[in-house]
Amino acid sequence: MSIEKVAIIGLGLLGGSIGLAVKARAPDIAITGYDADPAVRAKATARGLTDTVFESAADAVRHADLVILCVPVGAMREAAAGIADVLPPHAIVSDVGSSKQSVADDLAASLPGAIVIPAHPVAGTEQSGPEAGFATLFVNRWCILTPSAGVDEASVEALAEFWRKLGARIEIMDPQHHDLVLAVTSHIPHLIAYTIVGTASDLEEVTQGEVIKYSAGGFRDFTRIAASDPTMWRDVFLHNKVAVLEMLGRFTEDLTALQRAIRSGDGDALHELFSRTRAIRRGIIQEGQDDPSPDFGRGH
Repeated sequence: MSIEKVAIIGLGLLGGSIGLAVKARAPDIAITGYDADPAVRAKATARGLTDTVFESAADAVRHADLVILCVPVGAMREAAAGIADVLPPHAIVSDVGSSKQSVADDLAASLPGAIVIPAHPVAGTEQSGPEAGFATLFVNRWCILTPSAGVDEASVEALAEFWRKLGARIEIMDPQHHDLVLAVTSHIPHLIAYTIVGTASDLEEVTQGEVIKYSAGGFRDFTRIAASDPTMWRDVFLHNKVAVLEMLGRFTEDLTALQRAIRSGDGDALHELFSRTRAIRRGIIQEGQDDPSPDFGRGH
């Protein structure tokens, strides 16, 4: 199967970046787009995120070979239902959501008989909206595909090749396993960041503004994560609750052990933990998934 026409539903950071990446790296592919927000449609048109921005999702997908739903996971079922009547029979329907089992269930319910291949490009920033997109967002980042059993292999390969053209690396994974892995690597870190920054917010009055004034690098990095789109992350936690709660239980046990080590003065336990975690950082850099420059590559 050849993907020659792509429709992007949702023109925020990820949808906009897909459009810009296609224009930069696969200019032979025609792109249409739609967003439910008229203001976003206007900005997307001004930035040229797609070749054409339509006033309805139905018009955007009418002739598409691939439809990518770039909406919060909580809106996935409704977005899919809105295109069901006009979706071409040969079209692949995919997404960019951070939880996969709930998306697979919602798309199957709204689009019975359609070619559905959920996907998750593990890329993003704390920014959101059509102004935030950029063409190189997916370069050397993993895109995880979670096709259900029985999906045509040629369609899976066509979607994989599309993401490769945008610079991504491809992994095929079971949706439940994806949700467990991402609960550890993404969802729990965001939950911790939201919690720590929320605690700091509660303490602002008590400390007379000193939490923000004297924020150190670690806290500043938490605030960057905690600045992420609240609607998107609300939906992620509600739709991946099983895996998140399982990992949160494990984290709570580890945190209790850390409290015990500090209380008892067990320096060896602390040093062993910190050595292991330092090795994880080195592994991420070796995988090419972060910048090895000091201070996360920030300019000074």
